Amino acid sequence: MRTFLTTGLLGPAIYMIYPVVGPVFAYGTGSEYWAAANLWPEAPPTGQWAVGDLWPVTPPAGAPHPMPFDEFTPRNCMPSLHTAWATVIYIHSRKAPRILRFAGTFWLIATLAATLGFGYHYGADLVAGVVFALTVEAALRAQAHGWDRSATQLVAYGATVFAALLVSYRYLSTEMAEHPWLYGPLLLLAMASVIYGYVRTTKHWEPKPTPAHQPKPRPQPELV
Repeated sequence: MRTFLTTGLLGPAIYMIYPVVGPVFAYGTGSEYWAAANLWPEAPPTGQWAVGDLWPVTPPAGAPHPMPFDEFTPRNCMPSLHTAWATVIYIHSRKAPRILRFAGTFWLIATLAATLGFGYHYGADLVAGVVFALTVEAALRAQAHGWDRSATQLVAYGATVFAALLVSYRYLSTEMAEHPWLYGPLLLLAMASVIYGYVRTTKHWEPKPTPAHQPKPRPQPELV
């Protein structure tokens, strides 16, 4: 619960300094272009709530540039708190009964699929959400475990990777879009390194099972 609440408090603060929106808000669904085929008759037209009416009439081109925000489009993209909360649920369900472990795994997979499928987030947002959640979780667990060298290194590394993701998304977006097969695996590798560091470090924080107390053998009478 502490991690869940702390993630919810810190995430919106990052929204304020990194106000970006997901693809469905930036480019819309394009549903009105399919109205003649009656594929999505009940979907709202794109122009009512998208920041920009671009795709597929005007494909985005040129260098990334700021878009003016309206008064109701949510700026809740970076990092993905949907992903962060689902990651926290997954982590804390690992020691629960089997049914809860299955539920935690399903919730994480369904959240990742839904946020991408419905266009609420980009894949880059999900990567940042996982790193953000693991860093917050590591900091809170370190507070309970004690800030030794391994705890400090884990939290510092997670925070560094998260900051590097934000900076790269802001200043290297064009280069990353031009070379997706280079930067895509690099982003996944950075996320995987934080996951590996978290699992490896916190594994040593688990309490060691104490051996069962063995009663001392009773002295046997000597044969005379």
